[in-house]
Amino acid sequence: MRSLPLTLAQTGRSLVVLLCLTATFASCGDTNPTDPMKHLSAAELLGNPDCPAISYGGYRETSRAEQPTLDQLKEDMRILHAMGIRFLRTYNVQLPHASNVVQAIAELKLEDPTFEMYVMLGAWIDCVGAWTGTPNHAEQDYEANEAEIDRAVALAQAHPDIVKVLAVGNEAMVHWAASYFVAPGVILHWVNHLQDLKAEGELPSDLWVTSSDNFASWGGGGPEYHNADLDSLIQAVDFVSMHTYPFHDTHYNPTFWKGEGLDPHDVDGAMARAVAYSQNQYAQVVNYVRRIDADKPVHIGETGWASVSDGFYGPEGSRAADEYKQALFHQGMRDWTQSEGISCFYFEAFDEPWKSAANPTDSENHFGLFTRDGEAKYALWPLVKQGVFEGLTRDGHPIKPTYSGERDLLDRHVLNPAH
Repeated sequence: MRSLPLTLAQTGRSLVVLLCLTATFASCGDTNPTDPMKHLSAAELLGNPDCPAISYGGYRETSRAEQPTLDQLKEDMRILHAMGIRFLRTYNVQLPHASNVVQAIAELKLEDPTFEMYVMLGAWIDCVGAWTGTPNHAEQDYEANEAEIDRAVALAQAHPDIVKVLAVGNEAMVHWAASYFVAPGVILHWVNHLQDLKAEGELPSDLWVTSSDNFASWGGGGPEYHNADLDSLIQAVDFVSMHTYPFHDTHYNPTFWKGEGLDPHDVDGAMARAVAYSQNQYAQVVNYVRRIDADKPVHIGETGWASVSDGFYGPEGSRAADEYKQALFHQGMRDWTQSEGISCFYFEAFDEPWKSAANPTDSENHFGLFTRDGEAKYALWPLVKQGVFEGLTRDGHPIKPTYSGERDLLDRHVLNPAH
């Protein structure tokens, strides 16, 4: 594990937090763990507090060219299953990763009929010229998008007991995704295509279809996102999957984080406001969606908090990134969403060093609840102490707590919002 920033800020009092995951270790929902043919539908999984969700990437190296092996993926699945996770989110089927994840789950189910894990499978969507200097946001890369959707359909057809949701695009409509975003009409086209396949019996009738995007893209932001295609998309999806990131907004919109009338030394209070910030963004999306479809479910497809940053969120920035704040945000979001029947695909399970390969201490590499080597960050220390991960390893490393489980060592790296 890479060290946290060494700049220290004292809160003036000891940091106290109740850190116990609300995940249960029983079988998810009412499924019979002795019957490998029995599985839950998307409608039974989403919003089910017994089926906690998480975003997952199994990449260990600084390039996705180095794909994790099937054994490595199975290793991760056992770790996540032990902590109570039952629903994973993946992001694309362009690379072998997602199909290998599904294969790993299928093999684990054959080895152990009590093993239970489901997948929200992402299909990546791009505009013409995506990831070049001249992206054309007015037109989609139809050939590439069609091939991606076809791969997702094939995987859902092959593993209907595992793939329960197809998500068309990841942050593919939000305008700050400047390298690749498309208009809502593009997402609507592919959502309708998948819904037609369901109606024709080519896909399971209980498979749900969505798109996973920033809260603003789902109507929770400014009027520039409000249009007829978005309204039609809301009607076409089976549920709305929205993203909310108060972590990033400690830099881009920091007024909720620190400001006039707020105690800059109150770390716990700042994190309570971060959770409330996400709750407000969720409410904004619900308010817009309900005007279009009063019964449409809204779930959280992505949210998270990084534990390290040398940039916007570190000692010289908003001072948001450390394991203590990550733990508070994770627990706050879990408590709220599970009590309200909202699925939350928390971002993310493990650190992924490929995300910012040139800068090992960039925040994008450190959103995991586990480090790359499988050390459990502060949010998961109680589970380590309970022996939940006993006998499990990641790449040969036993699951141990960061900072050797020493709270005093962790507290030295907690950053106050105050400068």
